[in-house]
Amino acid sequence: MTKPNIGFIGLGLMGAAMVGRMQSLGYTLTVKGNVSRPRIDAAVAAGAVEADNARTLAQASDIVMLCMDTSNSVESRMRGVDGVIAGLKPGTIVIDFGTSLPESTKALGEEVAAVGATYMDAPLGRTPTHAVDGLLNIMCSGDKAAFDKVYPVFEDLAENIFHLGKLGSGNTIKLINNFFAMTTANAMSEAFAMADQAGVSRQSLYDVMSAGPVRSGMMDFIKGYSVDGDASQLAFSIRNAAKDVGYYRQMAADLGAKTIMSGGANEALTLALKQGMGDKLVPELVDFYADRFSK
Repeated sequence: MTKPNIGFIGLGLMGAAMVGRMQSLGYTLTVKGNVSRPRIDAAVAAGAVEADNARTLAQASDIVMLCMDTSNSVESRMRGVDGVIAGLKPGTIVIDFGTSLPESTKALGEEVAAVGATYMDAPLGRTPTHAVDGLLNIMCSGDKAAFDKVYPVFEDLAENIFHLGKLGSGNTIKLINNFFAMTTANAMSEAFAMADQAGVSRQSLYDVMSAGPVRSGMMDFIKGYSVDGDASQLAFSIRNAAKDVGYYRQMAADLGAKTIMSGGANEALTLALKQGMGDKLVPELVDFYADRFSK
């Protein structure tokens, strides 16, 4: 079957890896970057066409994909005279692979539907390394017929693909997932820093904890840096973690639900940002806690 023409906006670490994966499989791509010129140049060198703006990208595409950092970034690319919506043809499918606020997703869905196209949210799990090999997790929601249509493309990008129901459900589940993950990461980072304060070894603490039911992949990611000095096992920045926990708290407020457990993670991540740690990776939070305890 002929592969659909793909328009891809947002060539960060994850987006560039996804673009490279699709190019390796013979997809025709039109791209629009945000910040990193080298990744755009690499995609163009491999055969992609760089669009002047999001409108012309949409005009050239059967499927438009966005992989951006915030809801504001997505909205800015979608709306306006040079935005995606202005260039959509009837039947085009737009997929937001970022982690966005569900209410923003729903609003954009209505605007896209008004021009005869379909909007879907499909936040991602796993890392850019997984993206290179087509082993992502995709948490998609929205129109089921559109999901079925893009499923073959998802199969080229992901190992685990979920259809989670009505538009916005994917982002809702992703935010709950990331709230839990970042709360766990903060708790484990504090645990290692508390071991320092108490004069016991981090390795001993890990040996005991990992032998019991609290062991998890997230514990091992934090141990990777706290004990072994390798933060790269969880290539997710403190800035992005703070954004996702903040979005979870906003979602809870929109639902009229007073969240308790997110408070500690939000406070720690916000303070770490203020201390200039935004570009550090989440496993490096142990340094934030260790420094805080030593004062």
